[in-house]
Amino acid sequence: MELLNTPSPSSREMAIQKKWMDYVRDFADDIRTDNAGNVIGVLNPDAPFKVLLAGHCDEIALVINRIDDNGFLHFDKMGGINPKAAVGMKVTILGFSDQVTGVIGVNAQHHGGLKDDFGLEDLFIDCGYKTKEEAEKHVQIGDLAVYKTEPELLMDRYVSGRGLDNRTGAFIVAEVLKQLSEKGCNVGVYAASTVNEETNMGGAYFAAAGLEPTMAIACDVTFATDYPAVNKDKYGDVRLDGGPVLAKGAPINIKINQLLEQTARQLNMKVQYELTPRMTGTDADRMRLTGPGVPVSLVSLPLRYMHSPVETSSLKDIDEEIELLVTMLSGLTGEESLNPLDS
Repeated sequence: MELLNTPSPSSREMAIQKKWMDYVRDFADDIRTDNAGNVIGVLNPDAPFKVLLAGHCDEIALVINRIDDNGFLHFDKMGGINPKAAVGMKVTILGFSDQVTGVIGVNAQHHGGLKDDFGLEDLFIDCGYKTKEEAEKHVQIGDLAVYKTEPELLMDRYVSGRGLDNRTGAFIVAEVLKQLSEKGCNVGVYAASTVNEETNMGGAYFAAAGLEPTMAIACDVTFATDYPAVNKDKYGDVRLDGGPVLAKGAPINIKINQLLEQTARQLNMKVQYELTPRMTGTDADRMRLTGPGVPVSLVSLPLRYMHSPVETSSLKDIDEEIELLVTMLSGLTGEESLNPLDS
């Protein structure tokens, strides 16, 4: 919950990264940072076979682009903001001098309401300021805002809140590193809390280019389709409590997927699948194309209500993804071939 309560908009991840670094410091052999803002916890840094686990810590946000004469703040998106999900929300603005609370105003239905095809340009933030001059004492162009929500536990089964995409991934890679530090492993493991995935995936590029790993696994979220109004014929059948989701498609290294599937069978664990024919839309895409090329795989957490203030995932799925990765990585010898043509 500590990570979920810490604002981490893309390009302003410093606060959450410091907390993540403090957590992994107790069990990592080494802690590394880079000029992108990534934090990487390392086990067995001298091992020649290097596995990079990447879970991005940044979340979607609003970015202030105009302050009008009456002190209302207008905004654009930093990442995939859904305008319909923003209506009527409270926000925390990470101002240059302090944090400010505001509300996203909406035209009353009695006065015509919002037009059917409204966009972010039709919305605004009301912080109670009366003039532009008053607002500029607290907020400036380029300041970021996140939804002001608290994470919730639903039936002690699911966790719901803002930015589970993908602070759950940053949590998972940290927990994998912690358990491997206790269990032991033969390969180098580099657990990275990466930045900027929601905007440009630059953090993943910096991490992989700097490490030149033997293989990389992105730990992200994917679309659950187990709630009303989702077309499963079009989007597939992915469920909370259904287990981790493996990707299948051109970017994915078959050998890594086979290792994950063998481990799942060993654990008698169910896994689900998603198709990524051309691109994954995750850090895996950028890691794959660094240096001489990096074999990649993608392990995702099923997530309901993507890019909304109430993203929802399963605690059981989180635990199983950690167990899957810990068991697979602890079983590597460091002699594995990732060449699909090798028998």
